Amino acid sequence: MQALHTLSVFFVASLLLALTPGPDNLFVLAQAAQQGKRAGIVVTLGLTTGIMFHTLAVAFGAAAIFSTSVVVFNALKYVGASYLLYLAYQAWKASGRVGEQAEAERLSWRRLYGRGVVMNITNPKVALFFLAFLPQFTDPALGSLFPQFLLLGLLFVVSTLLVFGAISLLAGWIGGYLRSSQRPARLLNCSAAMVFLALAVKLALVKR
Repeated sequence: MQALHTLSVFFVASLLLALTPGPDNLFVLAQAAQQGKRAGIVVTLGLTTGIMFHTLAVAFGAAAIFSTSVVVFNALKYVGASYLLYLAYQAWKASGRVGEQAEAERLSWRRLYGRGVVMNITNPKVALFFLAFLPQFTDPALGSLFPQFLLLGLLFVVSTLLVFGAISLLAGWIGGYLRSSQRPARLLNCSAAMVFLALAVKLALVKR
């Protein structure tokens, strides 16, 4: 097990990274504002599942494929971009539905959780980031690297839950007021569509 100082530095760095504006926290912000604070928290749980997926990929050496294979890297990013475009379309359609109809069409927790998982796993930059970031806080002299990677992944999850959970609560609270009126609700859904569209374009243009 790594020294407490090493783990503390890693945890603080993870908190700062979670606070830095990026695709994941913008995604949570948009979903919480559009669907409510619980939706944001469920999406966050999906994202953290993706974090553990990438952690295990690094631990087993699978993540290295994204730094060596252009085909795999591009295939994954285009799948992710296409999914975000689909979400943008769904949010845009929702802008024409407010009130009781919009409430009836709220996404299930399973679908929201799935959105978070897909959003995180299909971003190859996340895999490359973990491949570069996690090994800096491991030490072969301490024995097997697998439990070290696992512990770091869990700490990253905790930091993400804290920051993204706070984002979900704040965005859900503000979004609740906006969704209560027809015009702000439409504006909120249109804004969510624009966020998803921007994230899709950004992901599609990503290079290794």
